[in-house]
Amino acid sequence: MPESKLEVFLSPGDVVNSVGETKGSALNRIFRVTLYLKGLDGLLELIGGGLLLLVPPNQIGTLVRILTQHELSEDPQDLVANALIIAAHGLTLSASLFGAIYLLLHGFVKVILVWAVLRNFPWAYPWMMAFLLIFIGYQVYQLVVKFSLGMALLTVFDLLILWLTWYEYRMHKSRKPISGK
Repeated sequence: MPESKLEVFLSPGDVVNSVGETKGSALNRIFRVTLYLKGLDGLLELIGGGLLLLVPPNQIGTLVRILTQHELSEDPQDLVANALIIAAHGLTLSASLFGAIYLLLHGFVKVILVWAVLRNFPWAYPWMMAFLLIFIGYQVYQLVVKFSLGMALLTVFDLLILWLTWYEYRMHKSRKPISGK
């Protein structure tokens, strides 16, 4: 006999917190989607960092010119294409190495923490929140030095993930497994 009316709808092994919220709640789904996006971002950073290590800066500049040539022939004032050309032109070996190390470390931390949180390892939640706070602090510094819409949106996204991680951590600590009788 179920202990409550709610347990009639649950299978053994389902997880319920003190207010009856299941793992499939809307906030939990949003949390998981943002984690997958953050994990994908981490994988892209690992790929980008690896490419920065393997491809010399002059070849990156050549590749960027080839990839933006068509767009610039249609619109010589294209903001994105011109920004890419300027960034690639100023890329030095030391900047490339710093970028590679930064992207590899940043991506590695993201992928490991996202994986651990998705696997419900309790230690991962505080670490995820700590690293998000560090990233957000750096992003706010960058916004103060030079505002960019992209950095502002990334900061808002990271703040959302931070709040959802904190919320899920609280729920994770209060969940009680339903026993299979």
